[in-house]
Amino acid sequence: MKLKILILLIIIFSFASTAGAQGLYQDSTSQVIGAYRFYKDINNISISVPTVIEVPINDEFIERLDFAVFNKTANSFEPNFFRQGTVSNEVPMVISADQNTASVNWMIDNNAKTYAEFPLPDNAPGRVQITLLSPNPIASSFIAALLDDNVILPNSIEIHALVDGQNKIVLADQIMDQLTVHFPQTISNKWTIGFTYSQPLRISELHLQQDNAAKTNIRSIRFLAQPTHLYRVYLDPDRTVSASIAEAGNLVSAKDIQIVPAGLSQNNPAYITADIDNDDIPDVRDNCVFVANPDQYDANNNKIGDMCDDFDKDEIINIKDNCPDNPNRDQKNTDGDSAGDACDKEESRITERHAWIPWAGIGFAALVLVILLVLTTRSTHTANQDKK
Repeated sequence: MKLKILILLIIIFSFASTAGAQGLYQDSTSQVIGAYRFYKDINNISISVPTVIEVPINDEFIERLDFAVFNKTANSFEPNFFRQGTVSNEVPMVISADQNTASVNWMIDNNAKTYAEFPLPDNAPGRVQITLLSPNPIASSFIAALLDDNVILPNSIEIHALVDGQNKIVLADQIMDQLTVHFPQTISNKWTIGFTYSQPLRISELHLQQDNAAKTNIRSIRFLAQPTHLYRVYLDPDRTVSASIAEAGNLVSAKDIQIVPAGLSQNNPAYITADIDNDDIPDVRDNCVFVANPDQYDANNNKIGDMCDDFDKDEIINIKDNCPDNPNRDQKNTDGDSAGDACDKEESRITERHAWIPWAGIGFAALVLVILLVLTTRSTHTANQDKK
């Protein structure tokens, strides 16, 4: 009997652990759908057996090449494969930065899951200059910077280009309020992009548009469709999400594929802007990305909200620091009140150091009152006896 109970407990624990692990690594359906800005409905599928469907997305500008295919009939997500042809004559580029980071090449690797990180220096805004070089001149009119998840936009951007041997300002220093920045078309083989930032900067992709490149326009999404089922393809999320999907078949093979044209993408009404701390300030504009601060207070105007700033430079953010104006890495708090020893003005008082003293004083005062009451009672009683 004990053995059966033990086995049952092991099964229950294993199931709970598996469910918990799935919850850690997979987002709910609403979370996945809410991350995507656009969608395409795929309803005109005429098949009698399961068939790999290919949906072209050639002519649409997409910042993040992540997709989710939702089976509306089965209410589940399907595995998908993003197919992208190479640009026929796009000029290859070499990237470098004035900050020594080994990950700088990850900004041009066409992989949104990798990034180059530029740390924030002490006591000053961060500045980085990124240089793009090409063997042949490039005509360009905009640049797109894709950031890693939960990263605020840089404060500003400035773009220079080498034109006819001279360093030309293509875009004067301006506040950066969106990921894609446009400028007058310029032709150059050396571009310098400068960013200033007040919080750590992680850039996943830095794409300089090549206006003079002839594109192959081979971009599509493939998935395995079931007869009579209806599908919706979600595209261009503003953050990384993980959908729960079943085992995938071979979607790479070009055999027995049915191409289904789709119309223009529609705005996703369920889209919710990335806001990891739920303070109604989008991550890309939140001066405290991971700490809720809807008021966005920034007393010293350093682009870091007071809630997550570190005024005393003791490496503990203000909201967690029991002495935000005085360095105290140990956070020692002898009397257990809201203020650490380093800034507790009451700490030196004997009543702060010995909490029992006030109670002893109260007890002594009570004892004195009791004695006085007894003496008064006796005196009154004696006086009454004398009168008799």
